[in-house]
Amino acid sequence: MVHMAVEEEQSSENKQPGKQVDPGVKEHWRKGNSLFEDSKFDEAIKEYNTAIEMDPSYADAYFNKALTERIMHKYDDAKRDLEKVIELQPKSPDAPLLYGDIEESCNDYLGARHWYERSLSIDPTYAQAKERLEHLEALMHPESKAQGESQVSRGVQFQEEQKEVIEEGQIKKVAFYKSNIKFDSVIGLDKIKKYLHDNVILAMQHPELFKKYGKKLGLGLLLYGPPGVGKTHVVNAIAGESGANVIIARVNQIVDMYTGNTEKNLHAIFQQAREHTPCIIFFDELDALGVKRGGGQEGGESSALRLAVNQFLVEMNGVEANPEGLFVIGATNQPWDIDPALKRSGRFGDSVYLPPPKHKDRKKLFEFYTRDKPRSRLSFGRLSRATIGYSPADIWRISDKAAMRPLLHEYEKKKEAKLTMKDMMAVLKDKDTNGSSLDEWYSMVKKDVISKTETQMVDGKKQEIVKEGKLDAQEKILYKAMVKDIKKNTSPTKIRIKRLMRWWALHVW
Repeated sequence: MVHMAVEEEQSSENKQPGKQVDPGVKEHWRKGNSLFEDSKFDEAIKEYNTAIEMDPSYADAYFNKALTERIMHKYDDAKRDLEKVIELQPKSPDAPLLYGDIEESCNDYLGARHWYERSLSIDPTYAQAKERLEHLEALMHPESKAQGESQVSRGVQFQEEQKEVIEEGQIKKVAFYKSNIKFDSVIGLDKIKKYLHDNVILAMQHPELFKKYGKKLGLGLLLYGPPGVGKTHVVNAIAGESGANVIIARVNQIVDMYTGNTEKNLHAIFQQAREHTPCIIFFDELDALGVKRGGGQEGGESSALRLAVNQFLVEMNGVEANPEGLFVIGATNQPWDIDPALKRSGRFGDSVYLPPPKHKDRKKLFEFYTRDKPRSRLSFGRLSRATIGYSPADIWRISDKAAMRPLLHEYEKKKEAKLTMKDMMAVLKDKDTNGSSLDEWYSMVKKDVISKTETQMVDGKKQEIVKEGKLDAQEKILYKAMVKDIKKNTSPTKIRIKRLMRWWALHVW
């Protein structure tokens, strides 16, 4: 998408015809563009940030900053900036297109398809969005090409029959997706895959067998764990194994500022899912929608979110009463922030913890993420030891960055190159761009789940006061494995061990 970035920054000045931009702001934007063209990406971002500080409503600066961050593989930062562009320019097809490209780069084909289609819904003539969608269809359905099907006709048919329609904040029509991802691309998690196969996939593939034994043909399932451990990927694999339709329910589309729209949007999703069973409704970051009620501003007391939780309960009651063929799956990094009423049996009563990968799984992840790259012999054991405490997303990022080294070498020297251990180690030793995303996350959530004793002076006397975390007694049992991991990974001893093992693997063996 570098090619697109250049085009977009050259044409983006015309995106806000009704907005008068201060010349000083625009000058910083132009400096950022020049630095971008010279591949000075960090400096370009500084200029875009200056323009944004001077004019927080300057969408062009957010957009070009997102383009730069995408090239630097700072995908989360790019997404945040694109969300701002979408807020400022809801009728622009460019931000959804770039958002889709980022999702595709992260191998989230379902998410990419959603954003490409959103771009086309804004501008049906947008050639780049059409090309990206056709390319994505070819990736997701390679068998159709072998059968002689036209990818163009497949794309048009999909858009006409399943295109998402949102009018004035109300979801009129949801988009349904298919996945070709299978469990063989889910590294490790063997027990979890067995559980999901027996309880979810079989129910969709053999409903008559479940009926015979009086088993429900649908359920609410909560996948929880640290960020980057593959919760979304597991949902895609469930969909691919079962052949079920998938609806990705996004909080930013469901929650609307106007009274009644939030409830109507949730109802529309569940109603249309029932018309296309077997169907999976996937709520990513469920804690953002199903927040605890009654906890003040941080506990979800905003009117729209409170109403969303109430309506969510109504819809889940409907699933409990008539579950046939409808599976509601939520994913979260912070299960303790979800309203307790949503987590009882019959709603999201079943929960599955996805832990960070162990040594043998990290080896397989490195092998998996480098399998389609020209590579020499890599020591996957050493790479695994150097990344103790890393998530699958971290390992993917390392493999992706390392592949840029032989790629650029081959481009500059015009000589074929391969990915080597030297390339992998160079990325791992780069303190500015490498590191475990889980280290910071564990430290951040420790205060939420672990009780601590504080000494305070009361009437001139020292008193020990126990400050409880957010988990109640039942949640401490329910999320025992996750709490154990958080305690373990925030203990001074474990932190020292991880650092020592990483250093040893990087510099000695």
